[in-house]
Amino acid sequence: MSERTRVYFKGLLVGGLIGAVIGILYAPKSGKETKEEIGRKTDELMAKAKEKYELALERSKKAYEVAVKRLQLVESSAKDKFIEMEEKVGELAERGKETLQDTNGRLRKAMDTGVEAFKEEKDKAIR
Repeated sequence: MSERTRVYFKGLLVGGLIGAVIGILYAPKSGKETKEEIGRKTDELMAKAKEKYELALERSKKAYEVAVKRLQLVESSAKDKFIEMEEKVGELAERGKETLQDTNGRLRKAMDTGVEAFKEEKDKAIR
């Protein structure tokens, strides 16, 4: 901020303070009345601030409750999906096990057939 701007703002502040003091000194009301009016205005502002605070608090509570409900729904949905996936994995594992056993059985039969065929051919060659 330039020096010129600082001087301007200082002058504005000092002028505002002097104007406020002169306004209070030359006000048509007495000091007591002025104090009472300031007190009333302060009370009014405090009441408005309290009202706004309570309204904001109520809104934030509602938003929090909505967020919690949504999170609970998401959690429930995630649990359902997890259980569903767990069941599918179990089914796939069982199918894989059955397929592996079936393949092992076929492979054994093929090997046994191959060994028998080899023995037969060996016996024929020996004779």
